[in-house]
Amino acid sequence: MPTLMVSVSGIRGIVGDGLDPNTIVKYTSAYAEFCKSGKIVIGRDGRITGTMVGELIIGTLLAKGFDVIDIGICPTPTVLYNVKKFNAAGGIAVSASHNPNEWNALKLLNNKGEFMTKEENAEMLAALETSISNFKPWDKIGKLTIYPDGLANHLKDVLKMKHINLDAIKARKFKVLLDCVNGAGSWVMSDLLKEFGCEVIELNCEKTGIFPRLPEPLPENLTETMEAVKKHKVDLGIVVDPDVDRLVLITDKGEPFSEENTITQAVRFVLSKEKGSAVVNLSTTRAVEDVAKKFGCEVFRSPVGEANVVAKMKETGAIIGGEGSGGVIYPALHYGRDALVGTAIILQHLLEFGGTLSEMKEALPQYIIVKKKIVRGDVNPDDIVAKLTEKYKVAKINTDDGLRIDFDDHWVHFRKSNTEPIIRCIAEAATEDLANKYIDKYFGEIKSFF
Repeated sequence: MPTLMVSVSGIRGIVGDGLDPNTIVKYTSAYAEFCKSGKIVIGRDGRITGTMVGELIIGTLLAKGFDVIDIGICPTPTVLYNVKKFNAAGGIAVSASHNPNEWNALKLLNNKGEFMTKEENAEMLAALETSISNFKPWDKIGKLTIYPDGLANHLKDVLKMKHINLDAIKARKFKVLLDCVNGAGSWVMSDLLKEFGCEVIELNCEKTGIFPRLPEPLPENLTETMEAVKKHKVDLGIVVDPDVDRLVLITDKGEPFSEENTITQAVRFVLSKEKGSAVVNLSTTRAVEDVAKKFGCEVFRSPVGEANVVAKMKETGAIIGGEGSGGVIYPALHYGRDALVGTAIILQHLLEFGGTLSEMKEALPQYIIVKKKIVRGDVNPDDIVAKLTEKYKVAKINTDDGLRIDFDDHWVHFRKSNTEPIIRCIAEAATEDLANKYIDKYFGEIKSFF
């Protein structure tokens, strides 16, 4: 069967096996019907199929009567930023994020420069079958504007962010190992770091769009990068995924800082500057609550997914948020995960901390997260979650997204996958042994329901 994943996160598939021209035109047409009229901002990451996919999207939107602002190769957060800047009707980021080379995707944005909500997505999909015929005559098609400054404007505003002392960071002269996996980060991350006065050693920063390794920035995919950090004796390593919405840090010792710590330190930094609340998803480390408590601030939890985090941030008026995958959301600039923003925060935070990144890691609350998944077969995952909810109903539970149960010495989160026939189980405790002990316990309980 062809591979095509349609969700609130967008339209994602393997090019030539699910994500083909007909599919791209069909979904772009439905998106145009949802947006109704106005300008649409288009940007893409560096992968080699981006030109083909992007041109099909642009042609379809023009045929629908929309004016299109093409900002070229750039991070996904740059598209979000420019939708807001241009007061556009929407935006499409052409990127399959951390998926391998053969994948691509249409990430669909609303007129606020945010990922579409479930309700907006449902409205768009309702027009899927009828939208394909509603094209404009020759004299009413839209106009295409090539706008080369979208990325530069984003970069400039990151440098001017609140609480960031550009001159002080420049004076510190950080030495940084940068790995952009040859993706969109290759067009901006080195420039950003040099604006901060950093000495930059580049690895996988070629503008080829061909990933030299598995692009998801997990420790097992970053062995060469971690070795390069030690070899070059840098202050820190910075790794971004192909569309630059996730920030992964490597300590001066060549060890993972951990993606969970990326958001923890960002929350710690922002709340140390101003009072406010924070939002993270239900699968993110408890360390966020620990650091927020020190500043007398509250943390709210949302279902997993950037759109869900943003919705909860708006609901609660949060001043910082994100996800434990290395995604930092700072609404003072825009509502979206942004590795450029995360980079500015870590450099300022490390400057003020005064020690090394490995020392900062040790200064954060210490927890270990373990993740496993179980194939559910013919068993209804909702039934399993319901049975677990009944069993632990006297505990502190949250059922907004599967089931999360909080105990004094650990927490566990059960979620069904929307794309695979599996149930995910995530547990966190103070030590790896304890986390594994608990996740094995819960796996046994899940299996007893089969």
